[in-house]
Formats: sequence, structure tokens, C-alpha cells
Amino acid sequence: FDHSQTQFPLTGAHVSLNCVACHASGYTNTPTDCYSCHQANYNSTTNPNHQAAGFPTDCQNCHNTSNWNQTTWDHDNQYFPIYSGKHKGKWSVCADCHVDGNNFAVFECIFCHEHRKSKMDQKHQGVSGYVYLSTACYSCHPDGND
Repeated sequence: FDHSQTQFPLTGAHVSLNCVACHASGYTNTPTDCYSCHQANYNSTTNPNHQAAGFPTDCQNCHNTSNWNQTTWDHDNQYFPIYSGKHKGKWSVCADCHVDGNNFAVFECIFCHEHRKSKMDQKHQGVSGYVYLSTACYSCHPDGND
């Protein structure tokens, strides 16, 4: 059977599956979305916690069929350099910076960077819009440099 002529061409790990792994109830109405078969993977993922963070269930946005653990998520170029530069190897789990598992837009720099508020207030005296807040640090230091 030539599966490449269907709505779900077999790639990666799917190539070696036995037909009945997906078609136990027949061929009609077999889902073609990842989440239908991989909901348990999604629900049990903890770093980051996909369910708590409300990640979309369109797995192919970040994952591929060859290696589930290897993602296309590029934190360095899309958000903040954590795999290169000064922050490389300075964290172990997402929660080291992202303190709210339900909202990854919430992050803290102060836990690792022990900047006293009084010292930072003095250092930033005259800096327009300065606020002693991690998101404000990021707005002026998006690559983690001074």
C-alpha cells in the first residue's frame, strides 16, 4: 500500500508502525492530527508543562516525526539567548526563569541576577522609562548584555 498517496504520508517513526497501530478500528475516519494519538505525550510533558501552559495541540509546530524530543523551538532567536552567550548552561529547567507555569510570558531575572533595587535605581538614574522589573530589564537588554 502506498501511504504517500493518502492525507497522511508516513514519515519518521510512523514508517515502521504496523498498520493496526493506527487502524485498529478500520481505515475510515482515522485521525491525521498528532494530538489524537499523542495526547498522553502532551499531557505528561513537564519541561515545559504543555498542558498547564496551554500550549497548542498542533504538535508539528514544534516537533517532527523523526525525534519527538528534538523540537524546532528556537528560544535564542525567537526570544532570549539561553543556549548561547552569557546564559548558556546557567539554567536547568524552564521554571528557573519562567516562574508561572501557566504563562511563559512571566519570567524573572532577579533570582539569578542579585541586583539590589537601590543599586539598580541609582545605576539607571535618568534612564527614561526605567522600572525595577524583569520585563523592563528585558526590554532594554533583550540579548542579556549590558
